[in-house]
This record gives sequence, C-alpha cells and structure tokens, in this order.
Amino acid sequence: MVSNALKKEYPFTGKHLDLGGLGYHYLDEGAGAPVVMLHGNPSWSFYYRNLVLTLRDRYRCIVPDHIGCGLSDKPDDDRYDYTLSRRVDDLELLLDTLGVTENITLVVHDWGGMIGMAFAVRHPERIARLVILNTGAFHLPETKPFPLGLRICRNTVLGTLLVRGFNLFSVAASYVGCKRNPMSPKLRSLYQLPYNSWHNRIATLRFVQDIPLSPGDRGYDLVSAVSDGIGQFSSLPILILWGELDFVFDRHFLAEWQQRFPAAELHSYPDCGHYILEDAKEEVVPLISRFLDRTAV
Repeated sequence: MVSNALKKEYPFTGKHLDLGGLGYHYLDEGAGAPVVMLHGNPSWSFYYRNLVLTLRDRYRCIVPDHIGCGLSDKPDDDRYDYTLSRRVDDLELLLDTLGVTENITLVVHDWGGMIGMAFAVRHPERIARLVILNTGAFHLPETKPFPLGLRICRNTVLGTLLVRGFNLFSVAASYVGCKRNPMSPKLRSLYQLPYNSWHNRIATLRFVQDIPLSPGDRGYDLVSAVSDGIGQFSSLPILILWGELDFVFDRHFLAEWQQRFPAAELHSYPDCGHYILEDAKEEVVPLISRFLDRTAV
C-alpha cells in the first residue's frame, strides 16, 4: 500500500549515478534550462515532487537524493564520508556527468542551501538564478541560539538513540514542519519512508552531527568560505520564500539573507513552517514557476 501511495504522489522514474559502488539516486525530468533542486535533512527528493511536476514541461529538473537519503544508498561510515565537502563533491560529479555546466537555477532548502551555495561559490559562472527556501549558507546567526533539540541530537548518546533508534528527527519534522496545512498520516509516512531502520537513519544523524558551530569543527572553514563568497550572487535574480514558524531557520536566518540579498524578491508566510513547499504549495509553487518564466535566461 505504501508503494502504491508513493507511486501516486511521486510518479517519476529515477536514475542512479555510481559513486564508487554507491548508488546516488536522482530525478532528471523534462528539458530546457536546468533547475537543480537540493533537499535537506530529514527530507528527500520527494519534497520537490509538486515543483517538478509543474516545471518539467519547460525546464530540466534535476533533483538528487543525497547519499544516505531518499532512494540513494545508505552506507556505513567505512564506505562514505558524511561531510559537507563530500556532499558538494557528489553534486559536482553529478552535474558534470549530466553536462549541466551553465545557466543553472538552484532551488535550495535546509542543508541543500549549504550544499548548493558551496557548489555555487566553487563554480559561480554556472549559476543564473537562486530560489531560497528556509535554509542557510552561513554560520548560525549571532542572534540565534542553537536549538536544544539539535544540541541533544548532535552531542549525546541519547540523541543517537532517539534519531537512529526511534526515528525521532524524521517523525518530529513531519509533524512540526507544516503549520498552516499539517501533513496527513499518509504524507508523513511517505516523508519517513526511506528512514525505516537504524541502518537507514545514518544520514539523518550524521547531518546533525556535521553542523559546525565553532572554529575547529569539521566543515567550519568551508562554511566560512561560502559565507564570505555568496555576496557575488547579489545581482542575480533571487527569490526567497520563507515559513516564519520554522524552529531552526527562523526570522534570524531570514534577516541574514535579506541583509546579503536586499534586492531579492521575498514572500514570507507568518503562519507556515519549515516545509514551505508543502505548507503553502498552492501559493509557493506558482510563484516559483512565474519567477522562472519572468527571469528566463
């Protein structure tokens, strides 16, 4: 029943890129200017399904599942380095393999913002437009305390048990991620579907553990470099869509984006949460579609 439900909501034929024996799953739908959509934690390419269905008649929609997520392989640590830099390398290899090297529109959410903007800073000449959805590409704003729930998951044995043993991170996100339009039980089950065992929840935990908070943390210098480098994109067409009730990527992160990209088109939703493409899909998906058509490269 879950399989049929997934097929109905996610009517795509995925592809796989071989990463040293690991299957890196991605969608490659439609033709035209490339729109690369990058998910975060603990979601997967499923998050972008409605946007892909809307755009694929005139754009090439490329949507990877990060290793350990979605329909990609979920290796142990001895087979894969669960780090930000490796995520960027994976994305680079995928796009190079597909010949996607110019006029890229990046659509980024959650960890997808850090991964996508790190790729953009590495290859600024390839980027044409940005669509930013409840994410960051810089260090935790000074005005934003690190949430206690993330601290527990990141730093404690209890956090490991809760995330990998009880799937708490994915389950909680499916409940609190939508405020205006709470997910139905069926929709929650589809978001949680790839994370159905201790083994399959490794990336959910590793993403949280990879959050760099202090100099010396793994990835801290890379985040610093990306933070310093994203200003070069301020003249590009940029669309920001924001759920204000996100418990992590809240008004503090939004203010940081506004400071860096003051000319960006902004639509902020005071009654919506983290999963803005679900919570306000009737408004947000058409806004993205019109933005892309209006700013066609």
